[in-house]
Amino acid sequence: MMDRQLSFHGDESGVIATNDDASESKRSCVKLGYYQDDYLQNFVKISEKKAPEINRGYYARVKGIEICIEKFLKKTGDKCQIINLGCGFDTLYWRLRDAGHNITNFVELDFPTVTAKKCYQIKRYKVLLDKIHLEDGEIRFSPTDLHATNYHIVGVDLRSIDEVANKLKQSDVDFNLPTIFLAECVLVYIETANCNNLLKWLSSNFHSAAFINYEQVNMNDRFGDVMLNNLRARGCNLAGVEACLSLDTQISRFVQCGWTGARSWDMCQIYDSLPMSERHRIEKIEMLDEGELLIQLFQHYCITVAWNGELFQDIEITVEKRLSTLMID
Repeated sequence: MMDRQLSFHGDESGVIATNDDASESKRSCVKLGYYQDDYLQNFVKISEKKAPEINRGYYARVKGIEICIEKFLKKTGDKCQIINLGCGFDTLYWRLRDAGHNITNFVELDFPTVTAKKCYQIKRYKVLLDKIHLEDGEIRFSPTDLHATNYHIVGVDLRSIDEVANKLKQSDVDFNLPTIFLAECVLVYIETANCNNLLKWLSSNFHSAAFINYEQVNMNDRFGDVMLNNLRARGCNLAGVEACLSLDTQISRFVQCGWTGARSWDMCQIYDSLPMSERHRIEKIEMLDEGELLIQLFQHYCITVAWNGELFQDIEITVEKRLSTLMID
């Protein structure tokens, strides 16, 4: 079995802590009005104001992923699955519901330590629980897992293919339904061999699928070295950094793992694709002391879209004529 190749670390606390960092940064954006998220406050109570470059970077991250999801949903309607790998405290399911979407199935996976916290908060807050409770639907809880009619969150180590397969089956995943995978700074923390095993398994089992991956890129320069050293000092080893050397290596990782094709854009390109009116709006929120720092940050993160089958192959990042429906406008 593939799982014999696993190389587990004894302590994942550094990687798990990145969820808190990302959630607090997104909360900082929301509090300043970069975008609207009425649910994040139920997972992140206190957040210090982040530097303007960080706020604008996280805004672009959220907006870029959202634009990709909207493009995919135009293809599928709500008759699709979204599977969020390393979901953390992401609130996409609730924001999609507010935008009028009722996705056939929405599944979130993360370390059991993280999903236990998320399950606890969902049970604690009625505004979260009511959204996942559909008419005539039953909600089943365990300490780390939650199963509702079309929302599931399960604790799992993504390096264990057998465990992932079992948890997806428990979550009523239909392998024949068009499926969108999401990963925000997740694959980079997985050893290359184990990451490739996961991507190969997904491409082999989901024949109409898209994968939206937000991650580091251009990590072979001085700025990348500083990022790597800072993360290592916090106990975060970027075990899969080999795929983050360039946009080409990001694309090659998916193609070599059996995906039909892939495209990749750095965050400078993503930001430039946003409607000018929206860029003008958020640029008025805070003044940048060092515009060069923001450019460097944007140059070292990217969004890669991979696809399996023909349904999603013509997805491109272009200027949208309208603002988002997912509460960012």
